[in-house]
Amino acid sequence: MPDLTEEEYDALDEKWTKNPPKPGPNGTGFFAQRKEALAAESARSITIDSFTADYLLTRAIAAHKTPADIIGDMVREQIAASA
Repeated sequence: MPDLTEEEYDALDEKWTKNPPKPGPNGTGFFAQRKEALAAESARSITIDSFTADYLLTRAIAAHKTPADIIGDMVREQIAASA
């Protein structure tokens, strides 16, 4: 990321000094909305036993993928097989 010039720093400082971000009530502010959007996109957490975790990790390492990719592939295979 390129560094800003002194004038750009001054412009940003002036902008945020004169117009500070205002959090909204009841989750209507920028940061609350961003947090909500990220939570909607994020994955859900599940609990698995150690044998399953070891199996997924071993397959992921062998395939140079993440365990989440391995699970996703397995789910897509099951969906394709049932269709």
